[in-house]
Amino acid sequence: MTLAAALKRAEMEALDRMTEDIPFDKSFDLRTGIAADVIPGVRAVSAGNAGPFTFKGTVSYIVGRGKVAIVDPGPDDPHHVAALLDAVRGETVTHIFVTHTHRDHSPAAAHIKAATGAPTLAEGPHRASRPVHVGEEMRLDASGDSDFRPDIVLRDGDVVDGEGWSIEAITTPGHTANHMAFAIRGSGALFCGDHVMPWSTTIVAPPDGAMRDYMASLNKLGARSESVYLPGHGTTIRDAPRFVRHLVRHRQAREASILHRLGKGEADIPTLVRAIYIGIDPRLVGAAGLSVFAHMEDLVDRGIVASDGAPSLTSRYRLA
Repeated sequence: MTLAAALKRAEMEALDRMTEDIPFDKSFDLRTGIAADVIPGVRAVSAGNAGPFTFKGTVSYIVGRGKVAIVDPGPDDPHHVAALLDAVRGETVTHIFVTHTHRDHSPAAAHIKAATGAPTLAEGPHRASRPVHVGEEMRLDASGDSDFRPDIVLRDGDVVDGEGWSIEAITTPGHTANHMAFAIRGSGALFCGDHVMPWSTTIVAPPDGAMRDYMASLNKLGARSESVYLPGHGTTIRDAPRFVRHLVRHRQAREASILHRLGKGEADIPTLVRAIYIGIDPRLVGAAGLSVFAHMEDLVDRGIVASDGAPSLTSRYRLA
């Protein structure tokens, strides 16, 4: 083995260790439909819609006491809606915040609004960040909730005050184009939606998701002071900035793995998935392909990788 090859192998092994060292936490203590305190001033209710992409289910949050806000009301599930309304019985819901418009997060907002009269607040309606070409067709994100329209559109840095709480809006595109995190000012805590999850890496699926945006948003969150994240799926994340650094290194390792494989010759996305995602759950192969595609879009845009024509799910890729 040449010195260059040995150094390259050592680099790949180091990156692999970075990926393996992500301190995932797959514990989950919430009981479906039962409100429980997760940090002072915040209660959580699990929708119980468990699955390969939702873990144990979407987590909705209730901020404050008396006059409260709900963050991510969840899926269009009458049992979950009833559980949320039961949890705030005798209280007044003044605001309904939505981190992003996926069908496991935003559809219940309409039901909670109808029952309480509270306005909905979010970065904006569902939208693809740009078209994605698959041959001559366009691929649309079927998981998006295209019916949701916020009553109040929030921008980065907007602050919404309630009784005993104040929430700052933070734009965090990447998982979706309209993803937004919400910091509870003065608490050291932040609702991170699906941008950061304790149990798994986040899916970045074009056209609604974009890898460059996702990485920029990770760095944006990691530079903030909040140390506790309340995710859309999974348990509370402690020492959040450290966890975010692990996620950044993981994506850097994934990119390095892609470039390493392309160093052996041209490849399409299924080939890259087989080479990189060893032992992957078959239910997640499609999502892995979309995540690799998000990396390819970014790499082509940066001039590191080339393809014939616009990058697509069916393109073949090579080092530029």
